[in-house]
Parts: sequence; structure tokens; C-alpha cells
Amino acid sequence: QVQLVESGGGLVQPGGSLRLSCAASGVTLDGYAIAWFRQAPGKEREGVACIMPNEFDTAYIDDVKGRFTISRAYSGNAVYLKMNDLRPEDTATYVCAAYPRPPDSSYVCYDSIHGGVHSQMLRFWGKGTQVTVSS
Repeated sequence: QVQLVESGGGLVQPGGSLRLSCAASGVTLDGYAIAWFRQAPGKEREGVACIMPNEFDTAYIDDVKGRFTISRAYSGNAVYLKMNDLRPEDTATYVCAAYPRPPDSSYVCYDSIHGGVHSQMLRFWGKGTQVTVSS
């Protein structure tokens, strides 16, 4: 069982930046593909970004491309989501999730954050961290 814990959320003004962290207790995350999702009040959960174990294969939804960057800590202990140029519509609870085993293809990562069936393969979920973008 992998327990994921998110941190780094907070209140930020439009145009500002935050870096979210996803860490696991007792294990390193360097062998896991990790996806970030977000859910705003009254809206469905949506995928944001995903990173494969090799750290070079990443995927993003169009809305965050060029603004958000998913990466791994050098130590392997965390996965980050660096968010720049934040907008009020980015306000949501951000949650990270992990697959129980490395996906066979980076397409799994891509599909999971774009509403595809592969999102059902995500086994471990954190409880989330709140991001509020407001002036």
C-alpha cells in the first residue's frame, strides 16, 4: 500500500506561482508513474499532468501546457507540480495518484489525464492540497 501526501497548496494572486509536492511514506516514488488531478467545487475531477517512471515522458492537458511542469525530485522521494502564471480558474483541490505498477506505455499516462479508461488503473490516491488563485 502506497500512501500519498500532497503539500504546497495555498492562496496566490493571479499570475503567481506555486509548487506542489506529492510524497509517499515509506517508499520512494521513482518507480511509479504519477498523475496529478484537480477538482473545483461543483465540477468534475480532471487530469492535469502525468509523469512516467523514466521522468522523461510527461503529459499535460492543453489548459496547463506551458504553465505547469511535472518533475521528480532528484532523491526520488517526491513528484512536483510547478505551476506558473496561475489563473483564477486553476482554483481547485489538487490530488496526486499512482499506478500500482509501471504502465507499459506512456500513452497510459496521457490517456489517464484526458478522461480515458486508463485512469481506472490508478490505485493509490492522496487526499489533496487546496490551491486558491484570487486577488
